[in-house]
Amino acid sequence: MSFTVESVTAQEEACRLHSFDSNVAWEIGNIIRANAQQKFTRPVVIYIAHANSTQLLFFATSGPGTLPDNMHWVKRKEAVVLRWGCSTMRMRLTLQTKAKTLQEVYEMGDPSIYAVHGGGFPVKVKGVEGVVGVIVVSGLPQEDDHCVIVDGIQEYLARNP
Repeated sequence: MSFTVESVTAQEEACRLHSFDSNVAWEIGNIIRANAQQKFTRPVVIYIAHANSTQLLFFATSGPGTLPDNMHWVKRKEAVVLRWGCSTMRMRLTLQTKAKTLQEVYEMGDPSIYAVHGGGFPVKVKGVEGVVGVIVVSGLPQEDDHCVIVDGIQEYLARNP
């Protein structure tokens, strides 16, 4: 798939949920986990949390072999979604169109806090302003981390129209 700022923005809009709570997080997390197990041999970490408190709602790996470094990536991707309210893939593409880094645009000195690599996605609810949660996948190439989240949300929405 070819990614553009516009196509990823459209994905984010199409992935708005009707509601979001621990049951929804559990179902989406399990869909993502099952899809990751079916499509990839590399293990991933799946992390879903509330935006207002970063209360953890779902955490799992797709199999053995993840590393502590995966959690470092999770927290850095989560930080981008929570600060700017968009997916890490969209932020990455936005910066690429400007030919700038996050540090240059936002005058940051410490790149270890944020990661503009695909795999962080905002949870938004129809009729609710802002981000209500965050979904992060870490362990695959960034395009796959992003797509496994989008596919999981779309599958959840198809099951729960």
